[in-house]
Amino acid sequence: MLLLIFGAILLGVSMALASNDSIAARRIRPALRILSFVFMGLGLLGSCVKQIDAGYVGVKTLFGKVQDDVLPSGLHLINPLLEVRQIDVRTQNYTMSGVHDEGIKSGDDAIRVLTSDGLEVTIDLSVLYRVIPAETPKLLRDIGMDYEDKIVRPITRTRIRDNSVYYEAVALYSTKRDEFQDRIFKTIDNDFKKRGLLLENLLVRNITMPASVKAVIEQKINAEQDAQKMQFVLLKERQEAERKRVEAQGIADYQRIISESLTERQLQYEQIKAMKELSQSQNSKIIVMPSRGGVPVILDAKQ
Repeated sequence: MLLLIFGAILLGVSMALASNDSIAARRIRPALRILSFVFMGLGLLGSCVKQIDAGYVGVKTLFGKVQDDVLPSGLHLINPLLEVRQIDVRTQNYTMSGVHDEGIKSGDDAIRVLTSDGLEVTIDLSVLYRVIPAETPKLLRDIGMDYEDKIVRPITRTRIRDNSVYYEAVALYSTKRDEFQDRIFKTIDNDFKKRGLLLENLLVRNITMPASVKAVIEQKINAEQDAQKMQFVLLKERQEAERKRVEAQGIADYQRIISESLTERQLQYEQIKAMKELSQSQNSKIIVMPSRGGVPVILDAKQ
């Protein structure tokens, strides 16, 4: 556009010099006309070519009216009268946190909600979303470029407050946290889609409760952990008792089988075999035989 204006100025200067018949004016006029046409041509060419950066789409407006077709990233030949506005369609992060300078807004920007039991809970939240490329003309026409302040922030905070009343503070802090996150995701996603935004993820970063309630919850969690630990110990003791019982039963069965299988004749036979082997030994032995069946006593003669 600047080249077009500069070329038009040069053309106007050359036309103004047309009434001057001086030698210098006659020499300058052709050069000024040529330069004016060159600059105007370059300016016209630059106005007809538009580059859309990666991660953006171009929305065209003609005399304030938004066109419905969208320009993807790359080079495009367009009407030089069109104005093209680039809109970011990449994933964006909007964080609301109670930590100073951690969120989009400076200071404490956490969401304070009331639960079903009347307690106030503070929630830190991150919203991951992006603009739907095909919906960018509608977004620009109906909402404008400040959609974070008009759509993302108020809808998110409102839906969180609307859904928190269905949960108790203790459940919201512990067992129902994932369910709460899924519930608010669905409601916010529906609202975003109606306005040309796509919710990718909703991250409940932190839930802060009153100190008294938090202490009660921590005591409850510790008690549950102790109970689980005790159940593990009892299970281990039962398994050890079962192992010992099985071992004792095996020993008893072994002794019973041995005692049933050993008869008087079997014991005598085993004694005869032992004495036979002893008699073949080179060492001198003294054998004391009992008078009536029993176990013989073997003495070493060297001692």
